[in-house]
Amino acid sequence: MGPVEKAVRSDVRELGDLTGFEPLLAALAVRLAVEVDAFTADGDRRTFVQLTRELRQTVAHLVKGRTAENDDDPFGDLASPE
Repeated sequence: MGPVEKAVRSDVRELGDLTGFEPLLAALAVRLAVEVDAFTADGDRRTFVQLTRELRQTVAHLVKGRTAENDDDPFGDLASPE
């Protein structure tokens, strides 16, 4: 297991229970991480850039919405009438 895959797997575990499309996105992120780790220095640089861009976007979609739930800002929900 390479360093990128190891980091992605650790981050996914920290998310806890996955729902909806999250399991699919997590699996895709791990697969992309494997590809990034396997990329060799003599490979096509454009492919590497595409892989890393897709990995970043996939992880961003995976964690989107979770940061708002875990926000420690006590005033973050002032716009929500309750």
